[in-house]
Amino acid sequence: MMFPLWPGMLPFAVAYAVTARSGGLSVWETQLMSLTVFAGASQFAAAGLIAQGAAGWGLIFTTFLLNARHLLYGLSLARSLPMTAPQRVLAAQFLTDEAYGMTIVNGPKDPGGLSFAFLLGAELSLYAVWNASTLLGSLAGAALPRPEELGVGVIFPLAFLGLLVPLLVDRVAVWVALVSGLSAWGLSRMLPGGLVILLVGVGGALLGAWLETRRTAPHQEAGA
Repeated sequence: MMFPLWPGMLPFAVAYAVTARSGGLSVWETQLMSLTVFAGASQFAAAGLIAQGAAGWGLIFTTFLLNARHLLYGLSLARSLPMTAPQRVLAAQFLTDEAYGMTIVNGPKDPGGLSFAFLLGAELSLYAVWNASTLLGSLAGAALPRPEELGVGVIFPLAFLGLLVPLLVDRVAVWVALVSGLSAWGLSRMLPGGLVILLVGVGGALLGAWLETRRTAPHQEAGA
């Protein structure tokens, strides 16, 4: 089920490795970041900042903004997927955009329903591909073509569009998706990507709750 996302992950992991190596990180340091951080955008940013000699607080602040959207992912999963405390810690460590999207859309279709096993399986499959691709980039990156030359930048947007379409089941969902998309496009011209996703995520959730309340209010009054 995760296979269609693997080809898009490979070149980005390779590109991260090339960036990190050109910034002065060793093969071991480059691989260690993928093993422990496992966050593509944050790893790219960190590798660039390390190359520029940025201070530690700058690295922390930048990666926090880029990964702030994971707070929303965690809240969403906590509502629909009961987990123990150790399971929450494990799932949080390996959580990615792709694993979250695939779990929310396809997890309920699993024979056992939405489960921690489905989530962890999705996460670990991406973790394995990302780290194998990082090692490939570290060892042979100079001989590989740049990702933008292969046109792989379109893979992830198309994958997320494919995950979004099944969720557009009514007018409220369509309006929330449309307003959120336009808001993200506008804010991305002024704010960092991680902050944009956090703001749009919170705003979209509030808009959805408001529209849903307006839709159900007349039925409640009629029933009264």
